[in-house]
Parts: sequence; C-alpha cells; structure tokens
Amino acid sequence: MVLPVFWRDHIEAWQASSLTQAAYCRQHGLSTGTFSGRLREYRAAPAAVETPDLIPIRLAPDAVPRSEPLVLRLASGHGLEVPASADARWLAEVLRCLG
Repeated sequence: MVLPVFWRDHIEAWQASSLTQAAYCRQHGLSTGTFSGRLREYRAAPAAVETPDLIPIRLAPDAVPRSEPLVLRLASGHGLEVPASADARWLAEVLRCLG
C-alpha cells in the first residue's frame, strides 16, 4: 500500500521540525494515534525506487478508439485523463509540470 501524499508530507514536515509528534499533531489538528500509525507505515515502506520521468510507450494505431480518453495512472496514485488525440509533446510537458 502506498502512503497517501497527505501523510507523507506531514511526516516529512514533522521530521524537519524540532517538534515532538504530539506538539506537531496539536499544531496541525491531527490525531496523534493516526499519525503514529502512519509513521509506522512510512518507516516500514521500502525505499522509493528512482524511475525515469517518462517511460516511452507505443500504442497500436487502433489500440484506443479516438473517441475514448487515455487514462494515465501516476506512481503517486493520481490519474490523468486526456483525449486520445492529445499531442504527445504537450502531454509530456504537462507531466513534467506535475512533477
């Protein structure tokens, strides 16, 4: 299971702070029990593997009907739906901007 970005961001912000877990949670309105559980998940997760920004793919000419959108699933768990007719250079730039 991938830890939601919300919790990963809070855990990393807490680690960069000089606050105790309890003080950080109070300051941000978070449950200390939930925070501790998410921290355990964060610590147990395997280290992130460096992946290239874009992985080239080729679709067969008739693989996706032009009327159907392409749905891309990002490593973060987010999805991006674009028209099948979208320009590849434009799409690459959008993905770079999303980081």
